[in-house]
Amino acid sequence: MFPARRHRATAVGAAVVLLVVAACASERDVPEVPTVSIPPAPSPTASPTPIPEPSPEPTFDREARSIDDPASIWVVVNKLRPLDPIDFTPPDLVTAPVSATNPATMRAEVADALVALFDAARVEEGIELQSQSAYRSHATQSTIYANGVAANGVEYTDRFSARPGHSEHQTGLAVDIGVPGGECSFQACFGELPAGVWLAENAHRFGFLLRYPDGAQPIVGFDYEPWHFRYIGVELAAEMHEQGVATLEEFFDLQPASDYAD
Repeated sequence: MFPARRHRATAVGAAVVLLVVAACASERDVPEVPTVSIPPAPSPTASPTPIPEPSPEPTFDREARSIDDPASIWVVVNKLRPLDPIDFTPPDLVTAPVSATNPATMRAEVADALVALFDAARVEEGIELQSQSAYRSHATQSTIYANGVAANGVEYTDRFSARPGHSEHQTGLAVDIGVPGGECSFQACFGELPAGVWLAENAHRFGFLLRYPDGAQPIVGFDYEPWHFRYIGVELAAEMHEQGVATLEEFFDLQPASDYAD
């Protein structure tokens, strides 16, 4: 019995050896697959967001209207710039429906603006305003100036009254404003009244300019007149107010007009 067991054990051992050898041979027969390192795909690079360039600030066109044409609302009239023609008469004169001590005759556009100005003063502050003088013809201005010279002499009169042909009133664009009752009419103290203060601060909203401001006599040629307002249109009035420029002469780079050429 023992030889048979040894035979079976030998056979089993041989079989195991054959399996191990076969396995090793099989492993050697399979070629090794090389390991390839594949880098990850790069993340897409976001394009930089372009920074918009700021649009240039629009500049005010100072040549949009004439400062020489007497019919232009930008016309500059002073001691060195007479009207041309000298006896110019505006073509569209009307009477503004406002309180007035003298006929409130002026150009139609000015009349509309004056009504709005007076209404705003009343609604916003309870201030009643009154037109005291508006359009004057060349002949009327001649009479006013001659009377002034006869009473006070040329030098004094030239400080307060324009010579005929040099008056803004002749353009139909100027209005002398006061209050009912005449307090401080045509006097510097008008600028200290609530009406004068309100006008100085708000007239530009309606296209008016305080034409002869305090301290500007060397430029405009006339003493301080807080009652004298000149219509130049809302666009120009707003620009001058924003820029802090007080006179037309400075805004348009014109020669100061402290006195007449002759």
